Amino acid sequence: MTANKPGDPLTLNRLYGRSKGKRLRDGQQALLDQLYPKLRVPADGPVTAANLFGSDRPMHFEIGFGSGEHLAARADMLPDHGFIGAEPFVNGVVGALMHVRDQALPNVRLHMGDALEVLARVPDGSLSFVYLLHPDPWPKARHAKRRMMNDGPVDLIAAKLKQGGEFRFGTDHPIYLRHALMVMQRHVGSFEWLCRTPEDFSTRPGGWPQTRYEVKARRQGHEVWYFRYRRR
Repeated sequence: MTANKPGDPLTLNRLYGRSKGKRLRDGQQALLDQLYPKLRVPADGPVTAANLFGSDRPMHFEIGFGSGEHLAARADMLPDHGFIGAEPFVNGVVGALMHVRDQALPNVRLHMGDALEVLARVPDGSLSFVYLLHPDPWPKARHAKRRMMNDGPVDLIAAKLKQGGEFRFGTDHPIYLRHALMVMQRHVGSFEWLCRTPEDFSTRPGGWPQTRYEVKARRQGHEVWYFRYRRR
């Protein structure tokens, strides 16, 4: 899909699918009511390290963090960096809040809703990493426009990454794999694919924590593929 107006999230994508799952237990609801407001990305204004964390620092952005295990592991690994995660699924947000609470992570901020709306408010050239891990594949051809890996979102990711910044994408779905390769081939002017051998493509790199979706995929016997792209 092609964006009509770069940076405008309304022309890039829209949210599809469910936003709620199992009913929250009392403790989970309490986390959502009490901790989430403290970590929530502001509803308007520039999304900067200074505004979110009180100081300038490298910033990471995860699109659709699932239950937050990758986001939390990276934040724990890099305590001097700032991490922003966006996820529309309320149960996933609660999962991330549990990680933040249990691991005492002061360097995480969350948005429950459209990732592209927040990403559009990040100043251009500000991000060191962007992550898109095991997104919904929308495997039917008529649903291809619903995939996050499309020209509009990739253009936006390119704009927000600093020179030398890294875009990481992972999937276990062969249809999405072919689609992603096709999309990224159209963006070779913006990204250098950091793949030199077949092992680079099929082996999880160091510093790339597993998500629960990856664990589930491997348990089901699926191959998992890893993309690393450097912003030119």
